Amino acid sequence: MKFTSEEINQIIERGLDEKTVQQQLSYFIQNNAHINLHAPATINDGIVQLSDAQAATFSSFFNALKRHKNIVKFVPASGAASRMFKSLYLFLDNYDINKETINSYVNRTKSIDLFLFFVTVEKLPFHDQVFTSLKKHYPDYKSMSLDQNRLLFVEFLLAKERFNFGEYPKGLLPFHNYKTHISTAFEEHLVEASKYAAIDGKATLHFTISKPHHEQFLTHFESIKSIVESKTQISFDISYSFQDAKTDTIAATLNNSPFKVNGRLLFRPSGHGALISNLNAIDADLIFIKNIDNVLMQHCVDKMVFYKTVLGGYLLKIQKLAFDYAYELDNAAIEEEKINEIANFLSDQLNVHISKEFEKYAHEYKLEYLKSRIHRPIRVCGMVKNEGEPGGGPFWIKKENGELSLQIVETNQINSKSKQQNAIAKSATHFNPVDIVCGVKDYKGNKYNLENFIDTNTHFVAVKNKYGKKLKTLERPGLWNGGMAQWNTVFVEVPLSTFNPVKKITDLLKAPHQLQD
Repeated sequence: MKFTSEEINQIIERGLDEKTVQQQLSYFIQNNAHINLHAPATINDGIVQLSDAQAATFSSFFNALKRHKNIVKFVPASGAASRMFKSLYLFLDNYDINKETINSYVNRTKSIDLFLFFVTVEKLPFHDQVFTSLKKHYPDYKSMSLDQNRLLFVEFLLAKERFNFGEYPKGLLPFHNYKTHISTAFEEHLVEASKYAAIDGKATLHFTISKPHHEQFLTHFESIKSIVESKTQISFDISYSFQDAKTDTIAATLNNSPFKVNGRLLFRPSGHGALISNLNAIDADLIFIKNIDNVLMQHCVDKMVFYKTVLGGYLLKIQKLAFDYAYELDNAAIEEEKINEIANFLSDQLNVHISKEFEKYAHEYKLEYLKSRIHRPIRVCGMVKNEGEPGGGPFWIKKENGELSLQIVETNQINSKSKQQNAIAKSATHFNPVDIVCGVKDYKGNKYNLENFIDTNTHFVAVKNKYGKKLKTLERPGLWNGGMAQWNTVFVEVPLSTFNPVKKITDLLKAPHQLQD
């Protein structure tokens, strides 16, 4: 593809270069680079299962050492709440009160979410707020029919000139209804961090958000700061970042040429994999990663907090061993016995596939080989038992060179046309809840450049309808799959009760999101 001088200037203005954009266009021709699944990671084959006593030991280890560590909680929070309200948007688009009742619409569309919403709406945290406003604007509300009441409520909830909750950042949407106040997911993350990530009375959190929502987050924090700090006896150091424009990717036509709008190249955000740049900018010893919508009411958090400390302790324990071996590799005369000991550690503890040719390598090359595999960031990822949730999971994958690697794999990375690959995917015993703790420094305290550990081949191509036409979009390797593909990885089983995401509005009706009597 040959770009005009004007298009090259547009590329440069975004912080990109022509070579990078040409490479992005080549990915459209290749389409999706499917992962070659070898087997699901299972207990004792890629997933560690801890006894209660072992878990308690790792938790104690973390709590004893954390005061000497710089800890940051990293929360991807750029998503809007629109997907949560999908069934309500469909209802507003398709329901005609003059033609049918809401009950008949629900029965016809078989929308369980809509049914649950209407019969339990009073339990949702924003109900009273919306209802009060609705009565104020419609004094004759009580004289209306039930269907009119329900339709008006949904309209008030989502209309741009009313509450416009579908356009809220998910982190600032009312989530939990306490007797004294209504909290957001943002607030719950602060309270949670105070219980395991606070050092010397201060907890440090970083939220990745969309730029238009920045002022909303700042204003919301100021409105709850004194309340949360008084409740937790912890102060909060909060920072924010946005998805950098230079991580955007070019859009293409169905013929794989650049898609243009009014004669200009179209660039689009490249998915959460772009956040590896944001993560790379964090200078900390330990970074806990958790999605914005995976929170609990505060009376339910004890077990979840405990397992955060378990994962942190597991990382610190295994990192210490890795650091000791890395130091020896760099500074000591290593005998053959020690070489085998380090190779076994990498294989048994960090799930590194050691080449079958390793035994044949010369002594010096063995050292270089081990150095290249131990000098990497480490992640310990909690995994929950698979109960049919959509999303990624832990798998052993086979690379082109035959090497096995332990990875988190998303559904869109799997070749759905392959019966064999589908069979492996369906046999997965565990699910990825995005419960990760990262060690991003080497034994000298130098931070790794995380951009060096991405598998750039794990991109994802999708077809979307925009501007009245179909176009192809390109997503970068996901943050915790391709973005961390070359990290050293450990999976640890954690209880399903620690995973309580809110993907749709009716998820807020589940017990962990409701105040118990």
